[in-house]
Amino acid sequence: MMNRHVPVYVPSTSPDSELSNIESEEYIDYHGKRADTRKHGGLRPAAIACVVEMLLSLITSCNGVTLVDYFLKSMHYSVAESSNMVTNFLGTAFLLSIFWGFISDSYLTRFTVFVISGILQLMGLLMLTYQAQNPNLQPPENQTPSFIEAIFLYIGLYAIAIGVGGVRATLPAHGGDQLDENNKSLISSYFSWYFFCLCIGGLLSTSVMVPIEQKYGWSTNFMIMVFVMSLALCTFVAGFPLYRYKIPSGSPLTRIIQVMYIFVFVASVRNTTVSTVGSLNHDVTEHLLEREQSRDKFKFLNKALMDSNISVSQVKETKTFLGLLPIFVTTIMMNCCVAQILTFSVQQGNLMNKKLYNLTIPTQSIAVIPILISLIFIILFEQFKKINKHKDTTNIKFSKPLFRIGLGLALVSISMFVASIIESMRLEAFKNGKTLHVFWLTFQYILLGIGDTLTLGGMLEFFYSEAPESMRSICTSLSWCSSSMGLFLSSLLVSLSNAISGKFGMQWFGGKDLNHSRLDLFYALLCVINVLNFMLYVYFAKRY
Repeated sequence: MMNRHVPVYVPSTSPDSELSNIESEEYIDYHGKRADTRKHGGLRPAAIACVVEMLLSLITSCNGVTLVDYFLKSMHYSVAESSNMVTNFLGTAFLLSIFWGFISDSYLTRFTVFVISGILQLMGLLMLTYQAQNPNLQPPENQTPSFIEAIFLYIGLYAIAIGVGGVRATLPAHGGDQLDENNKSLISSYFSWYFFCLCIGGLLSTSVMVPIEQKYGWSTNFMIMVFVMSLALCTFVAGFPLYRYKIPSGSPLTRIIQVMYIFVFVASVRNTTVSTVGSLNHDVTEHLLEREQSRDKFKFLNKALMDSNISVSQVKETKTFLGLLPIFVTTIMMNCCVAQILTFSVQQGNLMNKKLYNLTIPTQSIAVIPILISLIFIILFEQFKKINKHKDTTNIKFSKPLFRIGLGLALVSISMFVASIIESMRLEAFKNGKTLHVFWLTFQYILLGIGDTLTLGGMLEFFYSEAPESMRSICTSLSWCSSSMGLFLSSLLVSLSNAISGKFGMQWFGGKDLNHSRLDLFYALLCVINVLNFMLYVYFAKRY
């Protein structure tokens, strides 16, 4: 492990030095010495991060699509409880990425946080594997788990959630740290291939792990995930001599809160006659502003510089982070719609005709189609950039992450409209004694899958590239935090729509299954909310 003998650098008197250590591009090797760009970092260690992501994505995706059935059929929870347990599990996992991102930006290296959280995830998987193999830790038929069985399940489940939050917070940023941040094209390609590997993991999950679970049971599935998690940890740790490590710069949130507090204090004392001479270095301020893309963004925060304890870099850090928040907020609704694939879409498929000749198609396997389309899209996009590498492609809108995020949000809105129509058709067929074929769900799966690919892939690149150097783990975690809040928002909207519709005579989800519910109206509601959300996103994206 790295020692504590980190070089001490003597600050110069140039304007750049006064931007403070927050913006420094100082990396160390595993000995704690200054990293040598010829030996540390580069494409090889960044590629290791992509391979590890493929393995981890297989585990996370497999848990997302199979745990509903495990809770329902093996642990004997109700349909509603099983769905909520999965959304709460994934929501907690992604939400915890913010906590781990804060730790890795402030106190520990991303490498250390990844290893700690990876071990926690492995321990949780071992607990679920043991429970799936031990009949004494499973409830009898038609009975819900006892207190001990439920406690064992939840400890294992949330150990996995804590671990997932840590690896999600650190792995993308760790891979990006291995590359020259001035090479924007290379950074963009890294995140494209990183997301490509994420999709490969999802593809293997739906096409391989789901059939294995249905044929051999959850015990075999969990054992495979334990092996894959062990392989991912070993692969990541094996690259430690090649990595370069960003030195944590202390708590960025403390610095942001300090800037906001000083600004509020200065703004509240309107009649003050404080002189800024001596406490505010105007040469440094101008040097900062010349390098900012948007000089007028949150310009009012410059008042905080009247305090001699506030550095210019702190103000810039605060401005940058606040500028990312509107983009983050407007992506939450998209993830609320993605949550429907994990819950309602699976339940829809279970009530539809899944026969294809002599084969029975698992509903979860339909997700293979949008994943394949996403993979092809990423390959074509990277080939396009390779062919035009000597040309200026900065004016091509599709190369900009904000445009891809917006396009993804638009497709999600359309997907909810299509999903509402298809569910209406399915209900009409049920009333007439017929069963709609499960392949009708491919339309909403494709639109939602591609929308998710464009949005999440664009978010990872955007938040990493735009983040302050001292907050890259936290800002990258915003992508996963958006997923978390979308999952929780999904549960909230289901409860609210149920409560409100119940006052008008019939709850949308008051029936014993989806054949006696109004999922089509819920999808229509999501469509309307997403259209309004998309308009809000366009407003903020244009102002960024």
